[in-house]
Amino acid sequence: MTAQLFSAILVIIVGVGGCVAYFWGANRLLDLVLPARGVSGAAAVDNLRRQGLIRPWLFIGPALIILIIYLIYPVVQTLILSFHGKGGENFVGLANYQWAFGDREFRNSILNNLLWLAVVPAACTFFGLIIAVLTDRIWWGTIAKSLIFLPLAISFVGASVIWKFVYEYRGDGQTQIGILNAIVQGLGGQPQVWISLPFWNNFFLMVILIWIQTGFAMVILSSALRGIPEETIEAAVIDGANPFQIFWKIMVPQIWGTIAVVWTTITILVLKVFDIVLTMTNGQWNSQVLANLMFDWMFRGGGDFGRGATIAIVIMVAVLPIMIWNIRQANKEMKGR
Repeated sequence: MTAQLFSAILVIIVGVGGCVAYFWGANRLLDLVLPARGVSGAAAVDNLRRQGLIRPWLFIGPALIILIIYLIYPVVQTLILSFHGKGGENFVGLANYQWAFGDREFRNSILNNLLWLAVVPAACTFFGLIIAVLTDRIWWGTIAKSLIFLPLAISFVGASVIWKFVYEYRGDGQTQIGILNAIVQGLGGQPQVWISLPFWNNFFLMVILIWIQTGFAMVILSSALRGIPEETIEAAVIDGANPFQIFWKIMVPQIWGTIAVVWTTITILVLKVFDIVLTMTNGQWNSQVLANLMFDWMFRGGGDFGRGATIAIVIMVAVLPIMIWNIRQANKEMKGR
């Protein structure tokens, strides 16, 4: 534990120190190569102009290099790999894609992903919006927001372990330590192995992601609500609008762009959901999703790099249009301000 803590602190010091040293050194070197002082007026102006052209690249250059190495290059390699066989050596053309859309487990994974898409973004956005409105009207709203936001600081695996105890099942005659089964038993019902119930277990897994992401939606939407002019609320009150009408007809339309951005951001996350399913069910009992299926094909059972890469490309193709739309909406929001 001590060694791990020391390593983490060392990485932070070296990483932050290295960034500071790079940016200071790069700017200092640029000033030395293209000095703006101690030279004639025309030369100084030319050097300042050149510095203005070069300096931004000193900041974004490392990020671009990292993106090319760790994002663009892997995407290209994955696409190439999706046209190859199990070992990634023999070219098989579109055979992997034909297999994917003809495979029952792949189709079941797509249906499960669609089910997650229909429920999680809507639930997170709805609860986040309601909580944002309510907590802005109570004196202890900041405390409530902090508690609701707290799950976002927990890793997906950590959150899944917590919820495993909520859904825990013990055999007949044993004391139920799972909160849900204890409540059911206390009310006279029969305890269940909740996460093994086909179809319904997907909803029990979704609750975990909703629990985590509601805090994110709440923070973003709360910020948007604070940007609504007070004059519009006051005018609505004077005109006789009740709180429900003010919420749906005044507040929601004015922050609709932010709601859409939050919705699509969570949608992208849902398309890539992996940790929760792996930790809770490992895709058993018809709870498989695309990301977990990709992991299974890529790294388990001897590994099939071609099929694993094919599933990865399908996920990327599903995420890409939503991500582009999300970026455009965010840009429109920024320009509007």
